[in-house]
Amino acid sequence: MRILAIDVGTGTQDIMIYDTEKELENSIKLVLPSPHLYISQQIREIENDIYLKGEIMGGGKIKNTLLEHKKKGYDVVLEVKCAKTIRDNLEQVKSFGFEIASDEKDYRDYTKITLGDINITKLSEFLLGYDLEFDFDEIAIAVQDHGYNENMGDRDFRFEKIREKISRPISPLEFGFRDDLPEYYTRMQAVRRTIKDEGIEDVPLIMDTKFASIAGMCYDEIAKNLNSFIVIDIGNGHTTAASIEDGKIQGVFEHHTSSLTGESLERYMKRLASGEITNEEVYNDHGHGAHVLNPISKIEKVIVSGPKRELIEKTNLDWHHACPGGDVMMTGTIGLIKTALG
Repeated sequence: MRILAIDVGTGTQDIMIYDTEKELENSIKLVLPSPHLYISQQIREIENDIYLKGEIMGGGKIKNTLLEHKKKGYDVVLEVKCAKTIRDNLEQVKSFGFEIASDEKDYRDYTKITLGDINITKLSEFLLGYDLEFDFDEIAIAVQDHGYNENMGDRDFRFEKIREKISRPISPLEFGFRDDLPEYYTRMQAVRRTIKDEGIEDVPLIMDTKFASIAGMCYDEIAKNLNSFIVIDIGNGHTTAASIEDGKIQGVFEHHTSSLTGESLERYMKRLASGEITNEEVYNDHGHGAHVLNPISKIEKVIVSGPKRELIEKTNLDWHHACPGGDVMMTGTIGLIKTALG
């Protein structure tokens, strides 16, 4: 069985091609710039009015790059779907001075740019250039998605859906979606549409990046020998942690990385393990929240990943850098692969 796993983060997109007939360590791996970075660079190099089409994607630097483009005196026009990359509310998109595309106007002289988290055609051309077969039994993709509800802010809605999912202790692998992908996960739905538009009929496995990472960390060589521990992904934007016992998530915590210090992170992790942490204390500290079903027996180890993982070194916790398959960059992709394999 051949699996293509793509984990789209803020800084990089991490890609692994796994064949069940080979050792995991012999998988083909790529670490490439995140799509929003190279699309932003593409925008900077254009000296013309811009017309954006395509899909909802992780916005990252795109909004600010488009604002800079407008300051140069150029028009920025977006089709409805991709405009939601900036804001789900189109009135808010227009408030930045961007125009929503109209059938009544002629945009033939505008430079066209396509937005999207995934470009299978581009990836296949790259792999075929190295004589690598582009034929997979499963495609698995991770993106971070806050979800959208017009009556609730992103921060609240994202954590509400996490809390609903963990109504009982569950394996991190249960965060994978196929046919059951909810409509409110608009970025994930955009990935699914992109895959279909590129001629792939099989429904891909889709996960949130944080829970793909949590799943991958549980397959680290150290973690596999633990029963009661914490896994924590310290990302560029968000820090997400789960307390694990008997292979199941017993509690979860999510905060903004920039708001955390070594001292506060250590305090939160100890309270997550003991079950004393509350949603209110995290939310009032401008985080997303916390949800605990059960305390865990002890913190045998803290398994940590993510581009800002050096923050763990400012704590007194007993930590270990996750490197499932021998690679600290592939935590999310291995989480995707393990989820695909079930």
